[in-house]
Amino acid sequence: MSSKSAHKRTREASHAGSWYEGRPERLASELDAYLSKVPDTLDGVNLPVPGARVIIAPHAGYSYSGPCAAWAYKALDLSGAKRVFLLGPSHKYYTETCALSTFSSYETPFGNLAVDTALCDELRKTGDFSNIPAHREIEEHCLEMHAPYLWKRLEQTHGGKSDSFPPIVPIIVGVLNETEEKKYGDILAPYLQDAGNVFIISSDFCHWGRNYSYAPQYIDGKLRNPYGHSSAQCDLSHVDLGFQDVSVPPLHEIIKRLDEMAMNAVEAGNHGDFHRLISKTKNTVCGSHPIGVIMAALEALSGERLADGKGKFKFIQYQRSGLVVDKKDYSVSYASAFAVL
Repeated sequence: MSSKSAHKRTREASHAGSWYEGRPERLASELDAYLSKVPDTLDGVNLPVPGARVIIAPHAGYSYSGPCAAWAYKALDLSGAKRVFLLGPSHKYYTETCALSTFSSYETPFGNLAVDTALCDELRKTGDFSNIPAHREIEEHCLEMHAPYLWKRLEQTHGGKSDSFPPIVPIIVGVLNETEEKKYGDILAPYLQDAGNVFIISSDFCHWGRNYSYAPQYIDGKLRNPYGHSSAQCDLSHVDLGFQDVSVPPLHEIIKRLDEMAMNAVEAGNHGDFHRLISKTKNTVCGSHPIGVIMAALEALSGERLADGKGKFKFIQYQRSGLVVDKKDYSVSYASAFAVL
């Protein structure tokens, strides 16, 4: 598809009125309430955190993940934002590339956010990006769920002049191996280095339950059968969850420990270690590939271009949709983090 024909109409807010409030006044009140419950300071630093241009935040319905996402968005520094990259996983179609939006704007109940079509075309010219099929982009929720929160924080930062809001760059990150994540990280690293660019990484954490095809059993002190039934054997006995007590821990504690392992790996900042941990535990972190790409980009900027410990994620909130106590239960985990550049 040529660059002239790649950009179409406005992408409708297809999940407004179901996954989140579609009436702007009520949505504004809801987001304000979530944000107001986040402290104004973290570790003695006023929010937003100066230089926090990268966040990881969840993308479930706001009644589930909205309170957790508020922590990332209140920490996000949009004061110098000239462009906002949105990276998320595909829930609606399979791809082994990173894919770019073909729309010219994203609708929210508050108004439309412009897509930086010129930057999308620039990335297309690398030959490494595909296009998100338009109908799949409309169906996909992982990027849309961030648009109202982004609008709210831009409004708080820059006032109500929405025509001056920075454009967005929506990117779906497909199923990538470690080398491919590094390739896309290298492509995005120069944009990450630019102080005018902000990156929002869309991801939930552990999806637990047989409806998510992930329900490991804890047997004889070892984690086994990640798919929850013996007909799909996969030995996870090499995964050490670190429990000292020989008794079987509650399932929600197993979930928490798996998520903590993933979050610790992200905070440690080694892209390869994180990728291998997810492969090892099979943890259903749906945005593991977008997280991997941004970690690879941060690694590409390490050294002289990122001094004073910058470029490392810090997790500031962890929540779950419920506490699993029975193997028939299910839950989704949510986490918020930021990185200062």
